[in-house]
Amino acid sequence: MERDSRNEKFSRKRSFTFGAYGGVDRFICENETSRPEPLEHSILDILDSPTSETKPFLSAGSNQKVTELFEIIEKLQSSRLDEQRCEFPLPLRSQLLKIGCDLPLILPPKLGGYWIDPPLQKFAETSPTSSHYGLDPETYDIMERDSEATYYQEFFRSRYHHSFTAVDPSLGPLLLSVCLEEEEKRLRVILRMRECSMHGVFSVSLFPNIPSAVELAKMLCDSVTVPRFDVVSYLKAPDLITAFDEHRVSPNFKFGVLYQREGQLTEEDILCNNEESEEFQEFLSILGATVALQGFTGFRGGLDVCHGQTGNDTVFTSFHGREIMFHVSTKLPFTEGDTQQLQRKRHIGNDIVAVVYQEGHTPFLSDVIGSHFLHCFLVVRRLRKGVGDEGEEAGGGGVFQVSVTAREDVPPFGPSLPDPPIFTESSLLREFLLTKLINAEISCYKAERFSRLELRTRSSLLEGLQAELSTRSQCMIGDSPVSALSTSEGMRGVTEGSGGFIENFKRAIRVRSNSFDTLGGPRKMGGVPLPQKPKAATERDGESELAYKPPEPSFPPTDNLGSTEVKDHSSPQENT
Repeated sequence: MERDSRNEKFSRKRSFTFGAYGGVDRFICENETSRPEPLEHSILDILDSPTSETKPFLSAGSNQKVTELFEIIEKLQSSRLDEQRCEFPLPLRSQLLKIGCDLPLILPPKLGGYWIDPPLQKFAETSPTSSHYGLDPETYDIMERDSEATYYQEFFRSRYHHSFTAVDPSLGPLLLSVCLEEEEKRLRVILRMRECSMHGVFSVSLFPNIPSAVELAKMLCDSVTVPRFDVVSYLKAPDLITAFDEHRVSPNFKFGVLYQREGQLTEEDILCNNEESEEFQEFLSILGATVALQGFTGFRGGLDVCHGQTGNDTVFTSFHGREIMFHVSTKLPFTEGDTQQLQRKRHIGNDIVAVVYQEGHTPFLSDVIGSHFLHCFLVVRRLRKGVGDEGEEAGGGGVFQVSVTAREDVPPFGPSLPDPPIFTESSLLREFLLTKLINAEISCYKAERFSRLELRTRSSLLEGLQAELSTRSQCMIGDSPVSALSTSEGMRGVTEGSGGFIENFKRAIRVRSNSFDTLGGPRKMGGVPLPQKPKAATERDGESELAYKPPEPSFPPTDNLGSTEVKDHSSPQENT
C-alpha cells in the first residue's frame, strides 16, 4: 500500500540531452496533480519540445536497473538532439510561414533568458525609407578587454622598479610592483590579486619617507593583512609579470557565421545547409575575404591549415589592428548522414558570438543553437538588392536590416543600432558589424558563466606566477636548491602568449597538473637533480606555445560547462 501511494504521488520523467559538449541524464520527480500549462500561447511564444512519457516510480530492483540501462542505450543510439532543441510545433510553424515578412528577425524563447535589440514593439516602425539616426562610424568605438593590462609594460618596464610577492591568509597570492617616477615626483603602484589588479599613483610629497611594500599595498586594498612582502630578485621577472598582466589581451577574434534559409527553424536545418547562394556570398564578401586554408599564416582560429580537416577555404579579415577569423558553417566539413553536423558545431558551438544571415523572412530563435559558449547572435537580413546607375537592381550591396540578441546576463554593448536598424551602404554595415562583434565578445566575458571561468583562470595563473617568482628569487640568493626549479619552465608556458582567457584556462590546468607530476621526480644526472626542461617553443598564430605536452590532467568541476569545452585539444585544427 505504501508503494502504491508513493507511485500515485510521483511520476518520473527522464530527459537525456546530448549536444556538442556531453550528455546529461536527468530524473525529475514531480506531483502528478500539478497544474497543466495553458494551451493558448502568443505567436511570439516558443513552445518547448515534447516531453517523454511519464513512468511509475518503481523501486530500484535488478530488473528495473536492466530496463533503465537498455533505455539509456536506446536514447544514445537515437536522435539525441530532439529533446534539446527548441522547435516550433507544426501548427505554429505553418502560421509563421504564412505570416512571412510581418515577422521580426528574432523571436525570444518561451521561457525568456535573452534580450533583443531593437525590442519587438519597435519592429513595426522599421522601414527602409525612414530617416536614419546613429549611422556615424566615428562613434563606433571598440571596447578594451582590460584597459589597465598594459600599465606595467608602459610605465614600469622602462624605469627602475621593484616587485614583491606575498601570500595573504584571506586574499591568497599577492604581487606588488612599485616604481618611482622621479621626474613627476610620484610613486606608481600595481597590486595584483586573485579577483583583480589595483593601480594607484601617489605624490612623493605626501610621505616623509618612502612607504614600505606593506603600507603601499594597504593603501590600495584595506584587506591586506600580511606582515611583510618578499622582494623579487629574479632577472626575468619583468617578462613573466608582463605576460600575466596581458594574458587577457588578444588582438585575435573568431566568430561563427550561420546561414538560415527560408523555412528553416531548427539547428539541424541551419547546420545542414551545404550550398551558398549568390546573396550569401555577397554578404560574406562584406565581412572579409575568402582565403585558402592550406598554408595560411595568419590567425587561424582553430582551423586546420595543413591537412584540410576543416575545409578548403574560409573568410578572414583584418580590422583596426585585429585579426578576425570566421567559422562559416557552409565552408566547414559536411558529414553525409549526420543530422547534427558535429564537425561544424565543433567550431561554431565553441564560439562566443555568431552572425546569422537570413535569406527569407523566417525568424531566428534566440536559443535554437544548443551551446554553452554561444551567448550572442547578430542577425542580418537583406530587404532588397542595391540599385544600379540605370535604376536596375545591382548584385552587390543593398538594404540590410540588423538585430541583436544575447543572454540576459550579458551587459549591453555598443555601437548602438541606428533608428531604424537599416543600412544602405555595405561599408557602413561592415564597420558596424565588425565593431559590434568584437564588443559583443568582450561584453559576453562579463556573463556569469565566463566570469567564473575567468576568475578561476586568473587565480591559477597568479598562484603559479607567485610560486615561480618566489622560488627563482630564493635561488638567486642561494636559499633554495636547484631542484625547486623543476616546474618553472612549465609555469612560464602559462603566462606566455595571449589567446583569450579560455585558452589560458586550459594552460593553467595543464601547468597545475604538470607541477604535481614533476615535483615528485625530477631527472638526475650524477646524483644531482636537474630541472625537466620542455622542448623548444613554436610560434602559432602569433602566440608562443611550448611543444612540451604534459600528461592529460583531471579537470576540476567546470560548472556544467561540459568536459570537452575546456579540455586541451591536441589535434592541429583545435590549436588556436
